[in-house]
Amino acid sequence: MTQPFDGFEVEQDQRPTAEAWAFDLDRALASVVALEARIPDDAFTAQGLGTERIGNGTVIGPNGLVLTIGYLITEAEEITLTRNDGRRVPAHALGADPVTGFGLVQALEPLNLPVLPLGKSSSLRGDSPVVIAGAGGRAHAAAGVVLTRMPFAGYWEYMLDDAIMTEPAHPHWSGAALIGADGELMGVGSLSLQRRTKRGTSPLNMCVPIDLLPPILDDLSRGRPAHPPRPWLGVMAQDDGDHVIVVGVNPRSPAARAELRPGDLILAVGEEAVADLPDFYTALWAQGPAGVTIPLTLQRDGDVFDVEIRSADRSALLRKPRFN
Repeated sequence: MTQPFDGFEVEQDQRPTAEAWAFDLDRALASVVALEARIPDDAFTAQGLGTERIGNGTVIGPNGLVLTIGYLITEAEEITLTRNDGRRVPAHALGADPVTGFGLVQALEPLNLPVLPLGKSSSLRGDSPVVIAGAGGRAHAAAGVVLTRMPFAGYWEYMLDDAIMTEPAHPHWSGAALIGADGELMGVGSLSLQRRTKRGTSPLNMCVPIDLLPPILDDLSRGRPAHPPRPWLGVMAQDDGDHVIVVGVNPRSPAARAELRPGDLILAVGEEAVADLPDFYTALWAQGPAGVTIPLTLQRDGDVFDVEIRSADRSALLRKPRFN
């Protein structure tokens, strides 16, 4: 029978061997499950993220609590978890946190799988050995290393102060478990990125550090917002030299109502000049809570002008999890 993790196998020479690790490798890998989410066609995120999303999750609680990456389950109306032996279990979303990127799922039937304990991701350094594990056992796990710890800013109004970059890149990175040398969960796979080397470009993964989870775990598991909502504009932006350039605008966003356009340069937020995405997000989120009016200085076709945009709470536009 075809499994959702079929076709995402790791190259043979990159797979971990039990002898190389001090913990029970197969037991740890059994904690990782495949996750399939179905999203309604008219959901806010359907166009950007799709209506059929496939990734991974890790069992972190004895009652079937599963940690994943939030974009997989945002607005999901149906979720299915698949164990390494092929058994499928229904689940529902408890919540997704836009600040950290974590998502939490509750299995609706017993998973009967081991719990992967949470580690301390602050202990990871460059060259720390790790296993990047998707669902499906050893054939879907990679023995790798931490390349570096660094800030990361995403074009969708998202930023981490201390993201974990790992290699080799996993072919099924979304929600993959980042397992440390002691067999503990150190992070969750979020993105596949490229880095430049002398030989060209090389793929890597960005993982969200697990140390961000304990402070929000209780709220997230209870379906409550883990952080106060930040002001959201709905711009997609990238660094462009010493400026931030708008590359897209969500059609249902405050930025769209204010008629921002791709190609606009964001020069300042209020009195704060911005030279890159971290500058932009730091100044944006410092303006106040969601709903606050954001003053921007823009440049368009050589003209510099000011505009005020009433921000929004992005979560208010999303379908809420349906509890069973």
